[in-house]
Amino acid sequence: MKKAILFSGLLTVTISVYADVGSHWGYSGDVGPKNWAALSADNFACSGKNQSPINLTGFIEADLEPIKFDYLQGANEIINNGHTIQLNYTKGSSIEVDKQIFNLLQVHFHAPSENHINGQSYPLEAHFVHANEGGDLAVVAVMYQKGIPNQGLKVELDKTHRKTIRSDASPNKTLKQIWSVMPTKSGEKYELTEMINLKAILPKNTDHYRFNGSLTTPPCSEGVRWLVMKDAVTVSTKQIDGFSNVLHESNNRPLQAINSRFVLE
Repeated sequence: MKKAILFSGLLTVTISVYADVGSHWGYSGDVGPKNWAALSADNFACSGKNQSPINLTGFIEADLEPIKFDYLQGANEIINNGHTIQLNYTKGSSIEVDKQIFNLLQVHFHAPSENHINGQSYPLEAHFVHANEGGDLAVVAVMYQKGIPNQGLKVELDKTHRKTIRSDASPNKTLKQIWSVMPTKSGEKYELTEMINLKAILPKNTDHYRFNGSLTTPPCSEGVRWLVMKDAVTVSTKQIDGFSNVLHESNNRPLQAINSRFVLE
């Protein structure tokens, strides 16, 4: 199980964020989501009452303070852990929520989206995973939607015939940069030397929904602040297909019951 270690003076906090390569769980068959809680005693929370993802609906009006993003360019490595593509970050980038600083640990992706908004699924979702010095987690979720293809371009073949070519929507430049170094085999990881600007894969409008949930992978730890961006970011069909083709299967956990939780907006 992957460990993220934060240092604050003499205090060391170890946080379980995402299972390592070779962990015996998956998204289908006997090791699929329905059986996660039974696969290991460490996964007991997977059968809890405050699990993620959810269908965000029935919103409650609240005075949510804006998320203060302080993201620096850079990531130190990119990993294909067999479950997702993940960028790991050294300390330096953070968000401020509830007047607390949460350091960015890593960003990973799910296709199709795990969370739904008013019943709508998206073809791709990113999770920006953060932790404060006490080990509390906050996840910023961003939805990605397919862009509308550009209008047909007419190419003259002769005086009487014309051919129409339809091109895909323009790709997101930063996602293209990440995908260009994406490891294609499970267990592969690359050190990154080129700076990556994560702000370019965030929506410009940072209005968000909020709910209390869990990690969406074993050990499914609860008590996670979920901050789901209202606006989706447009990417190209090729970019969505590029991620899905590397993983060879969907990596989204099914929706979990909201139970007695509220979704704030």
